[in-house]
Amino acid sequence: MTVGNTLPVLQRAYRAAADKAVAPIGVSQALAWPMVMVGRQGDGVRQGVLAERLGIEAPSLVRSLDQLVDGGFIERREDAVDRRAKTLHLTPAGAAACARIETMLQALRAELYEGVPDEDIAACLRVFGVLEQRLGCAIAPLPARAAAPTASTPAPGKTR
Repeated sequence: MTVGNTLPVLQRAYRAAADKAVAPIGVSQALAWPMVMVGRQGDGVRQGVLAERLGIEAPSLVRSLDQLVDGGFIERREDAVDRRAKTLHLTPAGAAACARIETMLQALRAELYEGVPDEDIAACLRVFGVLEQRLGCAIAPLPARAAAPTASTPAPGKTR
């Protein structure tokens, strides 16, 4: 087993499990991930920044965002600093769906990471961080208030 062979398999399996976990909300993971990242980034994230966070090209994100706008989950607004850019904002329905998705994903992580010490997860993330830097794909960490919950840390506003 090598890192290069394992990561793509784990990514596909995790996304499939996450898709199944969020299915009761009525959105696929292709729509859930952008919505969750807008929620984690905070109000007013630019589309390009969101695409970078998701690891996709900005044009690839447009269709998902169109569906989220049409579904009433997200609003696009002109950026106050750069009128050419658009910022993304959760609507009340989007914020409610995002909170439910975070709760479902936290439950999934708790199940998947059961019995795995937090120190091991932290070590794994440190190694991934080194690989990101060396491969030139590192992105700035999320602000502390918006960081993704860990297996033992519930989503914001949630208790164990």
